[in-house]
This record gives sequence, C-alpha cells and structure tokens, in this order.
Amino acid sequence: MSDELLILSALLIGVTVFAGRLVAGRMGVPEAIVLVALGAAAGFVPGLSEIRFPPDVILLVFLPPLIYSAAFFSSPRDIRAEARPIIALAVVMTLVTAFAIAGMVWLVLPDTGWPAAIALGAAVAPTDAVASAAVLKRVGAPKRVVTLLEGESLINDGVALTLFSLAVTAMSTPLSVGAGALELGKVVVGGIVWGTAVAVGTAWFRRRLRDANSQLVLSLMVPFVAYVPADTAGFSGVLAAVVAGFYLGTRVEGMLPPKVRVTGQTVWRGLVMILESVLFVLLGLQLHAVFEAVAGLSWVRLALGGAAVLGTAVLVRLAWEMLVPPLVRLVGPGGSGDPGSLSPRERFVIGWCGMRGAISLAIALSLPRTLDGGYFVDRDVLLYFAAVVVLGTLVGQGATLPLVLRWTGLAGGEDTRREYAVAEEAMGRAALSRLDELASDEKVDERAAERHRQMLKLQVREARAVLGEDETARSRVSRRVRGDLFLRQELARAQREALNRLYRDGSIGHETLQAVRRRLDLREPPGHVDPP
Repeated sequence: MSDELLILSALLIGVTVFAGRLVAGRMGVPEAIVLVALGAAAGFVPGLSEIRFPPDVILLVFLPPLIYSAAFFSSPRDIRAEARPIIALAVVMTLVTAFAIAGMVWLVLPDTGWPAAIALGAAVAPTDAVASAAVLKRVGAPKRVVTLLEGESLINDGVALTLFSLAVTAMSTPLSVGAGALELGKVVVGGIVWGTAVAVGTAWFRRRLRDANSQLVLSLMVPFVAYVPADTAGFSGVLAAVVAGFYLGTRVEGMLPPKVRVTGQTVWRGLVMILESVLFVLLGLQLHAVFEAVAGLSWVRLALGGAAVLGTAVLVRLAWEMLVPPLVRLVGPGGSGDPGSLSPRERFVIGWCGMRGAISLAIALSLPRTLDGGYFVDRDVLLYFAAVVVLGTLVGQGATLPLVLRWTGLAGGEDTRREYAVAEEAMGRAALSRLDELASDEKVDERAAERHRQMLKLQVREARAVLGEDETARSRVSRRVRGDLFLRQELARAQREALNRLYRDGSIGHETLQAVRRRLDLREPPGHVDPP
C-alpha cells in the first residue's frame, strides 16, 4: 500500500469514527454497533478493502493502553471486594466457554483437530466490556454489575491469550500436561513479576520528575513498557499491564500534582475513546475480508456451523450465571463477595453482557496459515466462526441490552447520584468547620469568610435535599442547581468576551490569553444549560 493511500485510508477511518459517534448519539444505540456497521460498509470503498492490519499490530498497539487504562482507573477496593465472582467470570468461565466452543467446533469440523478447535475457543471466549459498560453506565445499571464486568475484562484477555498460545503450540508440537502447566506458570508468574517491576520503577522515577509534560509522556509509555517486553519474553503482557495499572492507579494522588492529574485524565480519556472507536471500525473492515474468504463454501454448512458456535458462546455464559453461582453458595460461605449473593436479575444481565470485540477477532487472525508444511485448510472457516460470534454477540446482545436492563428493572442510576450527594455533604461540612476555625483565629477576613460560608451552606443543603425523600425539595434543588449552572456559564461567557477583547486590542499577549482561557475552561461547567 502506497503512503498516499495509507494516509487517505487513515483519514477515511477518522471520518468513519466521527460519523459513527454522531449517528449513535442521534439514534440512541450503542456506538460499537454503529462503528462496526460503518466499518463493514467502508470495506466496499476502493482502497479501504485493501487494508490488512497484522493481528500482532492490533494486539500490541491497542491492547496495552486499553487494559492499562482500565486497571489504572478501576477501584481496587471494589475489585478486592468482588474478587471471587471476578475470578469465576474471568478465569473459570472463560476456560469453560473456550472448551465448550472447542467441543462444538470439533463436532462441526471433526477433521480440524482438538488443538485448533481449542485455539478458536480461546479466541472468542473473552468478552469485551467496552460496549456493554457504556450501555450499563448510560442507563444507570447497578454499580456492582458494572464492577464485575470491568473486573472480568481486565483478566480474561490474559487467560484467553495464554490458552490460545498453548493451543497453537500444540497444533504443530505435541504438548504434555506437565509441559503445558509449566508453560502456564511461567507465563503468569513472569507477567506479574515484570508488571510489578515496571510499576515500582515508574513510581520511583515519577517522584523525581517535576515537568508536567514529561510526566504525561511517561504515563503514555508505561503500558507498552509493561506489555511489549513481557510478551516478547513469552510472559503475559496483559497481566503485566494490569499489574502496573493497578499499582500506579492506587498511588497517583501522592505522586502527581493536581494539574498533571487533570491533564493526564483528559488525555487518557480521549486516547481510550479514540482507540476503542478505531478498533470497532477496524473490526468492521476485518469482517469484510473474513466473509469474502469463505464466499465460495457451502452457505448451509457455514450458516449451521456459525449458528451452533454462536449459540454455544451465548448459552454457556447464560447457563453459568444462572446455575453455577447459586450452587456454589449452597456449598460455600456467603457474603457480599459471594457470586451467589447477586440477584437472579443481576446474574441474567451479566450473562447477557457477553459481547465479543475486535480483540477476539485479532486473536483468531493469529491462527497459523500453514500447518505441517501445508496450507491450513480450515483456517478460513474458523475465522468465519470467530467473526459470526463477534458480530452476533455485538449486534444481538448489544442492541438488546438496554431493553434487558429495563425489563429486569435494573435501569436506574440513583446509587451514583446518592454517593455524589454524600460526598458533597461531607466535604461541605468539613470545609465549614475549617472555615470557622480560621475565622475564630482571625486568620481570614470575616467578609471573605462569610461569602464562602454561604456557598458552602448552599452545597450542604442541596446534598441533604438529594439524600432526603422529599420530592418537592429535590425538585426545588434541581431548579436551583440548573440556575447556578446557567449563571456560571453566562458569567464565563462574559469573561471570555472581555478576554478576547483585550487580546484583539493588544493589551495582552497570546501566552496570557491561553493561560487565562485554560483557567476558564477548568471552572466552566460542561455542556449547555438552558435558562431555568
């Protein structure tokens, strides 16, 4: 592919991402579905159909920052509290799903052999929490459900990649149980040790960095420093990146000044959004090529085989969630971290959140093209099965997930709203107490203290109204909050006009303009608020 065509293709992918997010917002459907559909449609554009990204590129470029970011911004307390159900989902169920799919593949393609069937099962076993988490957060699903799915997504890719690697090795070289267990131990332990070393070294180095830009560059390098060397050495790059993200995420407040944290969070959220969106578009493009490769085969065989593999992937997860946790609770101790303590509605939603993404297809595309010196004839069919599972779960389950949440009565969002109010009340009372101490010691001007006191009292009253049961009070507070947001936006608009006028008149320079504008950006509330 020429440089000009490559640049044009990148531009068209960017336009597709922009159009997909715009259309998804207007239609109210998950962005992942729209992006995949537009990516598949873009495959018919001359030039774009020729794009073939090596699977290793997708895994090395996209996977490290995505899993590192997810681990970095996750809640260690919630993850520890839900360790048992997360491990059950990410490890046990991923393995069960992989072997169940392998069994179905072996029934459909008996000549393909168990190692190749297990390799495909490992590729499509891990779920992609990106699409489901976005829907769950938008409709206000219970926080515990979101925590379990996000925790699962941190580990299941590493489990799947390890099993896939062992299966691919067994396709060409006989592998005993002992040798497989030894290789598994090396992969897991090596990944954890290397991830810990990278995290400790990064933490030591960060404490000695004073430049904000250097801090930001270092944060972007860490996931690749953790993942790539571990993967090259035969360890788990996924576990290395997850460990590094967990370790540094729990220590970020002590190592980074507030301005660096604000900038870093903005950059990382933007980067993750772009990577996820491009990944779904590339998934659509890759699907186009996969379906072309099997165009000459029997459509009856492909349809029945694809439906069988897809049905296995969906039903195994649902059956596991609805049957296994209650059985485990009957024979084991309960508690908040017990999988069986989830309600049947919550377990059904978790079981339905089985969407697969581009990572699964990228893993499947890593299947060898040759086997025993000849062309691997079943490779195209196996890739087709992987594409069917990815597309079927992403569209079928992703599109219906909002309906499932409403049907089960789990769409809400009050938990987060109440927690926010609790935090606002506690912070307001603490600030009022400190303000009174400073005023009594005559360390602050009384007029300034009174001005801040009135604002803090308003903050506490609003939080208490949200926490209360009085709908009238809550409605009144809602109108007051909207009025406050509208006022802040109007005042910020007046300040911006004055700032721009000073710049046009030559009273201030461009550097001052940018610095003051950034301060306004940080203070101004996001979005547009109409007059109350």
